[in-house]
Amino acid sequence: MSEQPVPTSVRQQLEPATADAVRAYAAKTRENADRLAAVLEDIATNGLPSIEECTPWEELREAHLTRLAAQRPAVA
Repeated sequence: MSEQPVPTSVRQQLEPATADAVRAYAAKTRENADRLAAVLEDIATNGLPSIEECTPWEELREAHLTRLAAQRPAVA
């Protein structure tokens, strides 16, 4: 058996639903990146917020875990 390399110019086309899902993921990723960039630009312009304005990471973690648990169906 001879192994022939696959030409790099040939691409496997995605199903329309899969392509839509990839585009939606790209849009969500871009939105998150834009939000992060805005926060970093604000910090660069105005400096770090005061401690009183910040939320402790433990509270953020618990809120995120609560959101994740709400998304999963309960296991008996």
